[in-house]
Amino acid sequence: MVLKSRKALLRGLPTFQQVLVDGIPIVRTAVFLAVLTLSAAAQLSTALKSQAKAAEPEIQAEDPLGRSTPRGTINDFIRATHHEDFVAASSYMQLTDKQKPNASVLAHDLKDLMDRYFSQPLSQISDSPAGALDDGLPPDREHVGPLKMKDKAVDIVLVRVKDSVSGEIWLISSETLEQVQVLHGVMEEAWLDRVMPEALSKYTLFDISVAQWLLWSVSLGLPVLLLWVLFRLLGFPFRKMITSPLQRARLEVWTSRLRWPTITVLTLIIHGACVFLASSSVNFRIRYSHFISIFLVLALAWLLGRIMHLLFEHARILARARGQSGSESLILLGRRVFNAVLAIVAIFVILTIAGVDTKTALAGVGIGGVAVAFGAQKSVENLLGGVFLLTDKALAIGDTCSISNRVGTVEDITLRSVRLRTTEQTLLSIPAGVLSQANIENFASRQKILIRNNLQLNYKTTAGQLKSVLNGIQSLLAESSRVERETAYVRLTDFGQQAIELELFAYILTEKWPEFLALREALLLQIAEVVESAGSSFAGSTQFVYLEHSTNGAINGNRAVPDDKPSVGARNHGSDSHEPVRQAQPVVERIA
Repeated sequence: MVLKSRKALLRGLPTFQQVLVDGIPIVRTAVFLAVLTLSAAAQLSTALKSQAKAAEPEIQAEDPLGRSTPRGTINDFIRATHHEDFVAASSYMQLTDKQKPNASVLAHDLKDLMDRYFSQPLSQISDSPAGALDDGLPPDREHVGPLKMKDKAVDIVLVRVKDSVSGEIWLISSETLEQVQVLHGVMEEAWLDRVMPEALSKYTLFDISVAQWLLWSVSLGLPVLLLWVLFRLLGFPFRKMITSPLQRARLEVWTSRLRWPTITVLTLIIHGACVFLASSSVNFRIRYSHFISIFLVLALAWLLGRIMHLLFEHARILARARGQSGSESLILLGRRVFNAVLAIVAIFVILTIAGVDTKTALAGVGIGGVAVAFGAQKSVENLLGGVFLLTDKALAIGDTCSISNRVGTVEDITLRSVRLRTTEQTLLSIPAGVLSQANIENFASRQKILIRNNLQLNYKTTAGQLKSVLNGIQSLLAESSRVERETAYVRLTDFGQQAIELELFAYILTEKWPEFLALREALLLQIAEVVESAGSSFAGSTQFVYLEHSTNGAINGNRAVPDDKPSVGARNHGSDSHEPVRQAQPVVERIA
């Protein structure tokens, strides 16, 4: 009773096909609702922020000089001094009455100090109007830098003051300005100027000295050359240590695929460090560091993509060696998903380096979230359908299958569709979501192929001959090593209208279709020999001729036939008797 109840319970459970058909619309609806919710949240957050920003001007006006945040003050001061607009640069300094006559000199000296000793990335400076509240300083104080000199480090102190026009703004404190002239007096000569000839440091191109251009070129070319030589030298001991040809070939593949991405990443890191050592202006370092960082992100993405590609390829080869074609297709799909995620992450990191507010960008994505949710329903359905097909191992690349009465070989399974190469050599692309509702017959999983034929012997075969044919065919099936003996049989099934019918049922032990065709041909030829040796033969199509009487003495109205001449006898199902016809008859042919 317990066993019956369990069987009844199992019969009540839904099949995977039913789960797939019913689950994809549910998941699609859930994804749509999730995107809709996130979009609404993003819109609500954007609306609240816009309302907050709209209410803020009532309390404090926006500073046109960008001094509302510590980062804005430092960034715009650097920009003004780079253009040698020291009058505008003085607007970012808290000048006392004693310091105001020397404002331009103080701005110029502070620029020289920052060009030589300032190395803090601007992204690390607070961009909040309130500043960094967790630095242990008073709320109206902010430390930037420091200026790393030979024997000490001096912070640039920002102070928050209230301006009559712009409200609360950040300025370079007067305490810092009091130290500028003293620090400028003890500045050391840059190491590049000490090493290079004076002529190279004197002449400039695009406000960059020839010595700096030379260092820039050497910091790019020399690391590439040295790292390439290092890769070549490290390859020799590994080739000596590895004796297996397979392992050596694998090492060659890894080194050839990873050599240039690794060299590119290390070269960019070395080059970026040399740019900071070249004593170039802080404005150039900031702008050029953004440029180098973008290329470094692309190089890291290139290197990580190559590494993961080799790992996925190694896993795919192992799955193929073990005969796990479903796992191979799943690995291929996983590699494509990883590449897509890697590209998206790299794009957002580059946007962040370029100064784009990614939070605003994500909120902007939420603006079109509703429209995308409506348009991407089929894409989500196809993606989930492809994943379900691979995880259920219903299809794999290289499988021969029948999908909706179309037979072909699976060439590729992408995030959207399954590509089938039909027997007519046409490429059929089927959306993965459609496959969840289609009938799929996979021939790759079978270990044997059925041969089921209806053998027809003519009615001249005697009972003895019939027994001999049956025994001979059964002996062939029992003696063949490529036929499954336990299930093979040949039986007399019917005395049909035209022939004696025998049923041949046997499994050929092969999964390859060309080999099955050859084995089936050989077996049918042996059966034909058995039938011939028994004295019988196969039945062919029979043609019956019926003669009907005509009252006008002509056949079909074309030829006259004497009434007293006997006619041709009518053969009926093998009968040789002739019946005389007293009148002319038309001939009517009927194919049985």
